[in-house]
Amino acid sequence: MDKNLTDPKTRAEKIYKILKELNPHAKIALTFSNNWELLVAVILSAQCTDKKVNEVTPPLFKKYKTLEDYVKASASRLTIAEFEQMIHSTGFYRAKAKNILATAKIIQEKFGGKIPRTMASMLTLKGVARKTANVVLGNAYNVVEGIAVDTHVFRLSGLLKLSTAPSPERIEQDLMKILPHDKWFDFTYLLIDLGRAVCTAKDPRCDLCPLAKICPSAFKFPRFQKGLKKINKR
Repeated sequence: MDKNLTDPKTRAEKIYKILKELNPHAKIALTFSNNWELLVAVILSAQCTDKKVNEVTPPLFKKYKTLEDYVKASASRLTIAEFEQMIHSTGFYRAKAKNILATAKIIQEKFGGKIPRTMASMLTLKGVARKTANVVLGNAYNVVEGIAVDTHVFRLSGLLKLSTAPSPERIEQDLMKILPHDKWFDFTYLLIDLGRAVCTAKDPRCDLCPLAKICPSAFKFPRFQKGLKKINKR
């Protein structure tokens, strides 16, 4: 790796430049038609793939069209059970249903039926931590108060040695220090797309990665080490 790129800040900007040129339109993969649906989809995406969420939300959003519909769904054990059944396949469905329905009531009662526009207010909602708040604020209002750190961003930040912190919150703080503010929002989706398509957790393809020349972890996975050993034996 180029010695000039040993500094995390320099490497982060180089990574951003390479990925942005290759994928200039990287964006959220969840489907939604308004800010409330966005928040629901993001809550459902916790420990679940966006693909699965996108399979679940069309019938969900067809049945529950307004915020008021979600508030009404919390009225009885029967209506709650119906809601839980519709999101069952996203996993942790009871907790997600509880958080979504409780958040609907909070937004109706405290925020006039509108999704809050600040990080502090977003964090008062049930089932909403900084990752969810960052995703919703950025996509709903173009308000960027941080960097959304999902499983892909968490994993790739470590592999790229941009942060070795053990928690999403600390990784977010590290990334915010080494990236200019105007790159925060896009950086999340650039890393997510790379993590899904190339640098997957189960089968990282360093041989196909556009960052291989500047990644400190490139070709250090067992699958590549086995290949190198075979070559060296010849």
